[in-house]
Amino acid sequence: MSTLRELAEEHTQLRPADIDHLHRIAGDWQLLSDMSFADLLLWVPVDGDGTFLCVAQVRPTTAPTAYLDDQVGRIIGGPEVAHLEVAHRQGRIWREGDPVWYGDVPARHEAIPVRLRTADGESGEVIAVVGRDTNLSTARTPSQLELNYLTTADDLAQMIADGTFPPPRHPGETTSAPRVGDGLVRLDANGKVTYASPNAQSAYRRMGYASHLVGEDLAKLHRRLAGDPLEGTDAGNAVLAALRGEAPPRREIDARGATVLTRALPLMPAGVPIGVLVLVRDITEVRRRDRALITKDATIREIHHRVKNNLQTVAALLRLQARRVGMPEARVALEESVRRVASIALVHETLSMSSDEAVEFDGIVDRVASAATEVAATEVTVGMRRQGSFGVLPAEIATSLVMVLNELLLNAVEHGFPPTGEEGPASPDGAGRPEVVVSAHRFRKQLHVSVADNGRGLPEQFDAERGGNLGLQIVRALITGELRGTIELRNGATGGTEAVLVVPLARTPTDRLTP
Repeated sequence: MSTLRELAEEHTQLRPADIDHLHRIAGDWQLLSDMSFADLLLWVPVDGDGTFLCVAQVRPTTAPTAYLDDQVGRIIGGPEVAHLEVAHRQGRIWREGDPVWYGDVPARHEAIPVRLRTADGESGEVIAVVGRDTNLSTARTPSQLELNYLTTADDLAQMIADGTFPPPRHPGETTSAPRVGDGLVRLDANGKVTYASPNAQSAYRRMGYASHLVGEDLAKLHRRLAGDPLEGTDAGNAVLAALRGEAPPRREIDARGATVLTRALPLMPAGVPIGVLVLVRDITEVRRRDRALITKDATIREIHHRVKNNLQTVAALLRLQARRVGMPEARVALEESVRRVASIALVHETLSMSSDEAVEFDGIVDRVASAATEVAATEVTVGMRRQGSFGVLPAEIATSLVMVLNELLLNAVEHGFPPTGEEGPASPDGAGRPEVVVSAHRFRKQLHVSVADNGRGLPEQFDAERGGNLGLQIVRALITGELRGTIELRNGATGGTEAVLVVPLARTPTDRLTP
């Protein structure tokens, strides 16, 4: 299905600013649809042929839809567009005409012209038409709530025709909350409540206001209710700004353990300020869960920080022990253990600064590679280079993979290049400097990694399945066990040694539970 922008650019000559305005309407018109109890369809005139194209549609959550099928992309003309033609040509809301039938569903047509105001605030030309189509099969006598919905919907429809709705969106705000069903309060031009829906009344009751809202000055009430004076002032000023015709950002009010989100919209049909529509939503449980998650995240980060500190302490103790050991073999084994512990500590250090259980792995690889060249027991200076990106990896993969790469890099540096005086490295061009290249890319939910050097290659009698030192045994155990992947050690096509790893990134519950 094509998007609004794609349809408009393909079939019309609308300017980018016009299309942006249509996007703003489509982003905020669920409110109008719910209060109208009607489907809204956004029609744009197709150039020069008297037809209209539907580029967006929204169905009400408060009433049955008039259209079972999606109308986006539909082009209509002739008698079907008579009401759209009137609204588009005359620039007025069209409400005349008899009901029409869509299959077995009777519906009432209305057409609302869409204007985009000019830079100097003047009423611009009509760029589109909003069709408001109501399913009449369940028509009944409206309640007081429904009457207030319909009255407010007519005011917003006139503001669309004037080019003053929807208001500009504030940075970081979404259009998902609050909605009309969460709670609605209507104010007159003096800021006094003329109607409050039952859900709105319940939201204020949770904040400690037990009386009925009708007749209250809402700006003053917000200042009285809020536990934080600054918060109450902001919420009260938002109502006053809307009374002046401005569109303030959403505000939250915390009172007596409850949190209510408010959105104030000015009502200015035909440019005359007649009051304010205030939408309210009780978000107490949402904020409670947010606070719990923040606490949990902070706790997890602190745990990773302490694990990192403990691992660094273990590494320090092993390093101290290595200095006191007289046997060279034991000293080497302890120093290798220090490097392994330090590589795991790198992952936990990164996790301690992350907001989730995932790490940006490229930086860790670069640090491990740099450390491998510094601590490797070799006389040859070996360069390190990374190609491609590992991306963000979950902690369960990163912890094992960093140990694997640490062992492979150390093996490449220490065993791939002979000491001075022995046979030199076999580089691809015969004269290149000693180098180890770590490459990574993702393909079909798998991470493909290679660690390749331009050294002397594997020994002739090397058993790729069982041969190698303790480091390679650790690598095989981690790859086939923890990471559920595969590893292949081979001589490179142009010399040197290459280790090729394939690690699945999509971990199933069975993978996590299987020992």
